[in-house]
Amino acid sequence: MKTLTINSICCNRFKIRPVRWLLAALICLSLLVWSPLPAFAAITKIEEATGQMLYQSRQNLQDQTGKSWQAIAFKRIYPDGSAMVSLRLVGFPGAVEFDRTQTLTLTTSLGKTFTAKNVSSKISQDTSALTNVGEYDIQQVLPQLQAEIPLHLTLPMVSGTSIKLQIPSTAIQEWQTISAR
Repeated sequence: MKTLTINSICCNRFKIRPVRWLLAALICLSLLVWSPLPAFAAITKIEEATGQMLYQSRQNLQDQTGKSWQAIAFKRIYPDGSAMVSLRLVGFPGAVEFDRTQTLTLTTSLGKTFTAKNVSSKISQDTSALTNVGEYDIQQVLPQLQAEIPLHLTLPMVSGTSIKLQIPSTAIQEWQTISAR
């Protein structure tokens, strides 16, 4: 009788193990499927001219309709020591047209709202700025953001509609790191 009980326990133990593996695999798979993909980026440093440095971070994001966007946060430090911190948002050419008379709206998940001035005219003084590119001064806004709190951007379009982008906390952290340099 004793051997039968030990054999039953051993067999039950091996029957449970595959169930645990299956459960762990299902949990991992569900996390991959239902979690938003993170935006991977790295901070780069470029010397544009003698004494002029550019720090930037690039993220590939998707809007509420699944269209791809590129978000480029950068800090340009001029030879005289002055600096500019901007966020450039790039949509697919021909698919979007920024309303350059409007500000960018940044809203935290807690409902706190900030705005950033459109500075798209500074992109290139030689040519007219592309309509699918918007650039905003975020220097004053970044110190007020908490990277742990999700952020949504509302991009104003000429059509009168707006496009929403969800910004991951890793991107906010990188933007703040760039601003602090």
